[in-house]
Amino acid sequence: MDVTPLSIAGAWTFTPREHHDSRGTFLESFTTASFAEATGRDFDMRQTNCSVSAAGVLRGVHYADVPPGQAKYVMCTSGAVLDVVVDIRVGSPTFGHWDAVLLDDIDRRATYLSEGLGHAFFSLADGSTVLYLCSTPYAPDREHAINPLDPEIGIDWPTTDRHGRPITPQLSDKDANAISLTEARDAGMLPKFDAVTTYVEQLNTKTRSNR
Repeated sequence: MDVTPLSIAGAWTFTPREHHDSRGTFLESFTTASFAEATGRDFDMRQTNCSVSAAGVLRGVHYADVPPGQAKYVMCTSGAVLDVVVDIRVGSPTFGHWDAVLLDDIDRRATYLSEGLGHAFFSLADGSTVLYLCSTPYAPDREHAINPLDPEIGIDWPTTDRHGRPITPQLSDKDANAISLTEARDAGMLPKFDAVTTYVEQLNTKTRSNR
């Protein structure tokens, strides 16, 4: 597994080694050893989600209150998506910044984002299938959204699909009507960088003590 940190602390990409023969392809999409070596903790999966999206579908930016937050290990098993991590932690050196990774059925890489980060993706093909391994179950009362088209964040969303055909964003009503990053910050709805750092370190300490 090739592991690369993103420009936002608390996020990595995991690219597996693929084994091909006449029957098809085999790969290890997740291993505890490589994950723990990169992040310093074990991934305590509590829920797996699956979404299937047409080309142009834009989902996010979604995040959860910390604690407990919701860490995600995200894979695209079919099709292609531009997967985006947004730093929404107030007080972070990279607050408001974003980083993007192409997840597809060719390289089959995954993105991991720890608690306190925002997540969104843009489908680049019909039938793009995304799996999320989640550290906590879905809890609507502590999950929130920021508008993915917020100009303050300025995410450079694609204008063409994986075949070069023009596409335009298709958002749910919830995401289209979501507030901006500034509005969420001013309302006190965003996680605080110091609190998130302390909470994640507690999780890491728990991992080390259990080994």
